[in-house]
Amino acid sequence: MEHFSSLTPVFIAIICVLIGIILKSNRKSSKKGKSETQNKSESRPWVDDDLRDNTDLHVEEEDADGDWQGLDENIAHVSFSAERYSEGEMIKRSKEFYELLNKRRSVRFISDEPVPREVINNVIKAAGTSPSGAHTEPWTFVVVEDPEVKHRIREIIEEEEEINYKKRMGDRWVNDLKRLRTNWIKEYLDTAPYLILIFKQVYGMLPNGQKKTHYYNEISVSIACGILLAALQNVGLVTVTSTPLNCGPRLRVLLQRPTNEKLLLLLPVGYPGKDATVPDLTRKPLDDIMVVM
Repeated sequence: MEHFSSLTPVFIAIICVLIGIILKSNRKSSKKGKSETQNKSESRPWVDDDLRDNTDLHVEEEDADGDWQGLDENIAHVSFSAERYSEGEMIKRSKEFYELLNKRRSVRFISDEPVPREVINNVIKAAGTSPSGAHTEPWTFVVVEDPEVKHRIREIIEEEEEINYKKRMGDRWVNDLKRLRTNWIKEYLDTAPYLILIFKQVYGMLPNGQKKTHYYNEISVSIACGILLAALQNVGLVTVTSTPLNCGPRLRVLLQRPTNEKLLLLLPVGYPGKDATVPDLTRKPLDDIMVVM
């Protein structure tokens, strides 16, 4: 017993040394993990946590999958010049453009009057001029004019929207929408001559079957949508921006879109109905939206 007691301090010392080694090893592993995570994050600056969703490409997926191909580095650069206006003309044009867009409203009462298809082609071509990350152009504009397909889209959206309003959205969201007099009934999905569904391509597919990274795909497609809204206003057509909650997968399947595409926005497009109304809203003044440093 005395012999055991004399060895007790030795055992305690050995245990302390082992604990110290274990803790030191854990710290190194933790630092290494943080460093690797930071390096991966720095190597993928286009992945914004605020925009990431379950369809965005993660670093591990790209590293593990060998079917990815970089962009062609051999691209010619050409000279560029833009038309330059006098200060007076610039002010005039900027004011006219603002006044045009200031008339834009979200309209839920859309006429079934036909719209020339060429107009739709041109406004989508305008949207396609949008800038995009590394010029990957990660957008697909699906134009639906078939009445049966439009009605099926309406059925899917109204089915999900009723659940959204009654269960998913919550009282605050539903109450905030009451002043706009909107609900899950979307008659304009049948009456509008065209439905334009804008999909973001979370990655691209090259002719050789390899995947192509689409940097900032959601931001790029969102900018294109803004240009599309301006183009529609420019030709006298109306729409309402619709983001069908929980409808994306079913609509993607209905429209036979590939798995690398995710629905971002739906726009019913046409002329305003004869009895169309809009809420009497005002926009924030310049001082509330601009900061000059």
